[in-house]
Parts: sequence; structure tokens; C-alpha cells
Amino acid sequence: MTTTHLPGTVTLQAFRDAMATVASPVAVVTAMDDGPRPHGTTVSAFASLSLTPPMVLVSLDNRSQLLAIIRRTGRFGLNILGIHQAGLAATFARPGRDTFDDVIWSPSENLPRLPGSAAWIAAEVDEYVTAGDHTVLLAHVRAAESGGEGPKPLTYHQRSFGTHTPLAA
Repeated sequence: MTTTHLPGTVTLQAFRDAMATVASPVAVVTAMDDGPRPHGTTVSAFASLSLTPPMVLVSLDNRSQLLAIIRRTGRFGLNILGIHQAGLAATFARPGRDTFDDVIWSPSENLPRLPGSAAWIAAEVDEYVTAGDHTVLLAHVRAAESGGEGPKPLTYHQRSFGTHTPLAA
């Protein structure tokens, strides 16, 4: 078995195992191509970046078709998933053009929005930063809505979907 090493002494497997211990929120990033046809992919690498002005960051694989579409349009939707949407997370984690074939969605800010999500953000990219095999999108938030007290957030931890459980007071 060949072991691939990162710069230094860390193996890729050791890095993957270490990162699996981090509970991450799960979202589906969406965009419209020129068709207009919706496209999307599941991500766990996204975060709030700034409050003034409101900004988010999202990380996408450099080989991603979705990244190519976002580079052309400059816009994306961020559907922050609730625990009841683990099936959607799995659907959009698969590569391929047919991820929206059996998925209910609606346009919002001219971007694909998944109903029932814990939160929705529409954003315009300000900057693309290449970082290893991914590109980080630094984006201004143009619209944001919370699901309120609705669904608990979907998280990814130890290579499984779950949710956050508050500690007892």
C-alpha cells in the first residue's frame, strides 16, 4: 500500500482521521447554469466570515463543475441543512449532473433553494482564493433567512451525519 504524505511528516490518512473528529455543519451550495439548470453540492467547509459587511466563506473542490458555474455567474445559494435533510446531503454529495432530478426546489434570488432548510443565504463572490486542491469563495451576503426555532442543524462527525445536542444546564 502506498502512503501519500503531505509536506512534513503527516500522512493524508492521519489528516483525514484528525479532521473526522471535528463536527461540521452541513450545507448544499447551489447555482444556476446558463440553461437555466440548477446545480448543487454538499459541503461542510463553510462559515460566517464577517458581520460588517455580512460575508461568508465556502470551500469547493477545484475540479467541481459547480465551481466553474459560480466563476461564470459570480453567485451562489447556501442551503444550511436541518437534521431531517440527511438524505439531501447524501444526494448532493454524489458527483453528477442529475442531483436535482428528484429534488424539490424553488428559485430564490434567482438561485436554487431547498425548502425546509435550517437557513438560506444568497451570496455574491468577492474573491476566489486557491488553497491546495480547493478554492475558497469569499462572498457578500445579499439575502439571509433563518428557519427560526425549526429544525436542529445537520452536522457531520466521525464520517456520519447527526446533530448537535445541547449540554444539560
